[in-house]
Amino acid sequence: MHDQTQSNLPVARLSCGSVNPELIGHTVTFAGWVNRRRDHGGLIFIDVRDRDGITQVVFDPDDRSGSETTDTSAEPAHVDVRSANAYLAAKDLRNEDVVRIEGIVRERPAGTENAKLLTGAVEVAVTALEVYSRSQTPPFVVANDDEIDESVRLRYRYLDLRRPRMQRNLTIRHKITKAMRDYFDERDFLEIETPVLIKSTPEGARDYLVPSRIHRGSFYALPQSPQLLKQILMVGGLGRYIQIARCFRDEDPRADRQPEFTQLDVEMSFTTEEEVVQLMEGCIAYVWQKALGTTIPQPLPRLTYAEAMATYGIDKPDLRFGLPLCDVKEHFAGSEFALFRALSTDAKARVIAIRYPGGAALSRRDFDGLTETAKTFGAKGLVWIGLGADGTKSSIQRFLTDELTAALRASCNAEIGDAILLVGDTAHDASAVAGKLRLEIGERCGLRDPARFAFCWVMGFPLFEADPETGVPMPSHHPFTAPAPGQEALLENDPLAMRAQHYDLVLNGFELGSGSIRIHDESFQRTIFHKLGLSDAQIDNRFGFFMEALKFGAPPHGGMALGLDRVAMLACGETSIRDVIAFPKNQNARDVMMDAPSGVPEQYLRDLGVSFKAAPAITPAPAI
Repeated sequence: MHDQTQSNLPVARLSCGSVNPELIGHTVTFAGWVNRRRDHGGLIFIDVRDRDGITQVVFDPDDRSGSETTDTSAEPAHVDVRSANAYLAAKDLRNEDVVRIEGIVRERPAGTENAKLLTGAVEVAVTALEVYSRSQTPPFVVANDDEIDESVRLRYRYLDLRRPRMQRNLTIRHKITKAMRDYFDERDFLEIETPVLIKSTPEGARDYLVPSRIHRGSFYALPQSPQLLKQILMVGGLGRYIQIARCFRDEDPRADRQPEFTQLDVEMSFTTEEEVVQLMEGCIAYVWQKALGTTIPQPLPRLTYAEAMATYGIDKPDLRFGLPLCDVKEHFAGSEFALFRALSTDAKARVIAIRYPGGAALSRRDFDGLTETAKTFGAKGLVWIGLGADGTKSSIQRFLTDELTAALRASCNAEIGDAILLVGDTAHDASAVAGKLRLEIGERCGLRDPARFAFCWVMGFPLFEADPETGVPMPSHHPFTAPAPGQEALLENDPLAMRAQHYDLVLNGFELGSGSIRIHDESFQRTIFHKLGLSDAQIDNRFGFFMEALKFGAPPHGGMALGLDRVAMLACGETSIRDVIAFPKNQNARDVMMDAPSGVPEQYLRDLGVSFKAAPAITPAPAI
């Protein structure tokens, strides 16, 4: 039933979060979802929710103000009733029904205020109720942020988006994006869109390919990043470019990767590594201030790649806590523990000690479990020493001397009550395992506070790294990265020793983004491609348009990209980027809400000239 008197209602509408004591005595109207319903001694209380907040409304059967309708027996999808009949209609309201409220703002009775709500000092006495739509019983409670299986959240994402957590996260993400745009606009950068349908130019992952109907047998690729296009914009004289860019990578499923993601892309001409670092450092400080109201002290700490690997075992260190890796192999030079004694004379090996605060309290069973954890990190084993007040216990107890124990304690500043964990292997493997163990200890000891922000720069990366299977040099960053000044002479005889003008911004153990100064000389870019094993024909086939552009007066240039999803994740204190993306894919790269990817009509494939070979038959395993 629809009351024709609604034309007399106020035109202006408030949000649910804007009803405040200044409006006491005023008639207001607002709309939202039923967040909660309570029936107390004849009065019905309903909390109405929208993105801005929650307002409590009261339905009183004794309130006869306003016009009334008489027929409330039917239950249409849409109903508009007033006064006492609004009370009758309110009895049928359920969570997530969508309603419009008209009523008079009044002060809540003393003792019933809710300090947790911005609107908690007032309530609205309802004079009219309009039900826009009814909701089925949701598969989970929308009104709170209780833990829910992620597969259910993603299946019903339209409900999950109503929850306080997701609304907060997407609001912060919006503020981050706006702050980024404002920061660069104030510095005369141009926001320029680059195409989504481009040529396939390998950048480290598989491209998503799009078959062309018009050019049958040919394919576009979705960009893994706008790398070559932003460099061409510099050749084109645009000078200062940014873009909030959509990027696509066809990678095997990983826990926290998305096939499509968003990055802040920045490039500028006639710049230096130092200028880019300072620009991006200013950007992140500006973003944190505008989006979170948090001041980031500048300048940010800087580590070389070598320092990061030696001290933290990883090129994206978590600096929220200490516990540096300590080289202790020299202490085992005369030890009876044969394994570490052998490593002490190996120039390519490390024996690393890590302090475990309070670790002496662990039982032998706990240490055995920690050893198994270390093995999942790639360790061949783990040596532990517990420094208890009643004496030392260790997995190598019979090889320990007082002198060795004292030397190890001094090296890693361990105290009575702590434990010392020891890993020995090749320098690369020992560092990698110890770096993961350090993070494990930080997690167990509660040292990785998500509310704390520990930024740093890691610089001086290798230009190349060896392919683990062939040993052939491959780019550490991408093949367009310029070497550090004076490193070109090493290209022919010792390319793995070359340093790059490459820099990473790291936060709390996550890489927020990478950047570099680019190669702008066509002949040297071709030489780099040759070193990577590409022939001239392959270079021209894959990168011909770009190589040609470099021949027409390319300026020195460089830039950086920040992963917007990861920036938002850490700013919001989340642990998954899916919690800061409105419509993410799951861990298997599926959109379970839309059921994508999915099949398409056969005619679509015929139009594109695409067909599929039948998958080979799989012989079922014999029954057991």
